[in-house]
Amino acid sequence: MTQPKSEPVGRPESPASLPPGTAPRPLEITVRVIVVGLLLSAIMGAANVYLGLRVGMTVSASIPAAVVGMLILRGLLRTGTVIEANQVQTAASAGESLAAGIIFTMPALVLIGFWTKFDFTTVTVVAFTGGLLGILLMIPMRRVFVTDNKTLPYPEGVACAAVLHAGDKPAVGRGSDAVPVIIGAVIGAAFRTLGGVFGAVKSTLEGAAEIGGRVVYYGGDVSPALVAVGLIVRLNIAVLIFIGGALAWLIGIPLLGGDVPAGTDPTEAAWTIWSDQIRYVGVGAMVVAGVASIIEVRAGLAEAVGVLGRRFRRNGSPSVTDEDSGRDLPAGAILGLSFLVVVLVAGTYYFFTRGAAITAVATATMIVMAFFFTAVASYIVGLVGNSNSPVSGMTITAVLFTGGMMWVFNFSGMEGMVATLGVAAIVCCVACTSGDVCNDLKTGHLVGATPWRQQLMQILGVGVAALVMAPVLQLLHDNTPGGIGGRELPAPQANLFASLARGFFGEGHLPWDMVAVGVVVGLIVLVLDGALRRRGGEFRLHLMPLAVGMYLPFGVATPILIGGIIAHAITRRAKGASARDRLMHRGVLFASGIIAGEALMGVGQAGLVSIGVTGMSLGLPTGALTAITVVLSVAVLVAFRFFSKPK
Repeated sequence: MTQPKSEPVGRPESPASLPPGTAPRPLEITVRVIVVGLLLSAIMGAANVYLGLRVGMTVSASIPAAVVGMLILRGLLRTGTVIEANQVQTAASAGESLAAGIIFTMPALVLIGFWTKFDFTTVTVVAFTGGLLGILLMIPMRRVFVTDNKTLPYPEGVACAAVLHAGDKPAVGRGSDAVPVIIGAVIGAAFRTLGGVFGAVKSTLEGAAEIGGRVVYYGGDVSPALVAVGLIVRLNIAVLIFIGGALAWLIGIPLLGGDVPAGTDPTEAAWTIWSDQIRYVGVGAMVVAGVASIIEVRAGLAEAVGVLGRRFRRNGSPSVTDEDSGRDLPAGAILGLSFLVVVLVAGTYYFFTRGAAITAVATATMIVMAFFFTAVASYIVGLVGNSNSPVSGMTITAVLFTGGMMWVFNFSGMEGMVATLGVAAIVCCVACTSGDVCNDLKTGHLVGATPWRQQLMQILGVGVAALVMAPVLQLLHDNTPGGIGGRELPAPQANLFASLARGFFGEGHLPWDMVAVGVVVGLIVLVLDGALRRRGGEFRLHLMPLAVGMYLPFGVATPILIGGIIAHAITRRAKGASARDRLMHRGVLFASGIIAGEALMGVGQAGLVSIGVTGMSLGLPTGALTAITVVLSVAVLVAFRFFSKPK
């Protein structure tokens, strides 16, 4: 299979070679597209590393990347097309998807004590090979899930195409989509600077008291980015995260917090009870949620595998032999790169374990699960969108299955733990990236982009983003109080996978009674959600966000709830999902700018600390600091409401 010679990179087709009356094909990949796309991939990758470690989730970068790409091309460079912006978005979104795959797994190797610091070469190889494998496995499935499938709605892919078409006009000026992104980024960066550099804003407003021998705690983080997350995920998910936090902090801690030693600070007592016991209720609930998410999509999974099987039987491979096959990267390149990936991954596993047998088992398990979850992730993204893909559930399933395989083959101790986490890391990157590729290919299909060019841009984006992961992780770990796994960067998924690995291989004690309570809570929530589903109500008790709320510090849940309430205020009169999406368009862009600004400033602040610049405290008294924090927080909430209004 060869690339079509009539479509050279970066050049339109010659008018003389086209049929009469046919317009030249617009430019797709140019130098400016590559530079802007790869720059945004690195930036969004770094921003989502920070966000994911802090709140346990990342936000889809496709729509913000499309808007920013159009802003740069049409607003600053005064040129560019919809398809060029689509190629920029394709590369940029790779950074976000890869960040999710890495932060869910790689920090677990530090948390279990295998690493004392993040190994640059290993993290980069895992990120690049996992991301590349997700792209390569998705390519043969493009016809199955994107071009020939008329049943999958692709809500985010379609929305992104609509944004690109709407942006096919000057990308600057009043009312432009770029305005809320820019204003949001400035506000997010300014707020983080005031708090992190000058100490003029408190990071948390919290308090606790001992009442009747029980510890009662309440608090909320002061973070525009967390409000932005709540606005993006909307009220249902925001409420569930808050319910999870309330169950853990407002009910669980008082129940377990009796007999507090005299002289103990109630706030510290609350944190200790949560850290040592309560959060493991969230672990049990997350395991149930992960298994349930796979069971829930079993019909779609069976359909995906069935379609692929029919394609194999008809053609001998999942690729097709008609003229559309030339629109993908050549089959020889796919096979060659796939072989290279497997060799590099096997080498990484051997470097981890120093054992040939365990390397062979881990590599074989990875190959099977990577193919399996590529189909799962592609189908789910087409069904419910990239933001709603249950990647945590897939990775939990990978950890459980791989741990079981290690146990069957009698591997244990540290080698069993790192092999399990190594498989989970690749599978998580594959699931994240393949879903992102599927979503971007759908957008490209709608705007007329060439698939092989999108696939090339995705590979380039993954390559650049992979280089960013380890430095940002190490920077944040070294220069954030408590490091990764501490209060400011709790890294819930990585902590979960580290706990599961330790539990599998007996390298640590888990409060199994708390995990069992979480399992029971998860099963009860599934039953209640089934009842809500049968009644047909819009509000659902999705288990995973509720479980994550239990596992996160309660300060995260409060601002997310506020963001969900703002989203509800914007959309409360909308009839139907499409109407709500239209009303939320500017709000999502503003929130994305807030997240990018605060997250990048957070990474920048860690960089300043690493060179000895620790900030310039203004020395404000506690009362004045609290008052300033409250006033600025209210001002930011007013800004959310104002700049999120539809024009």
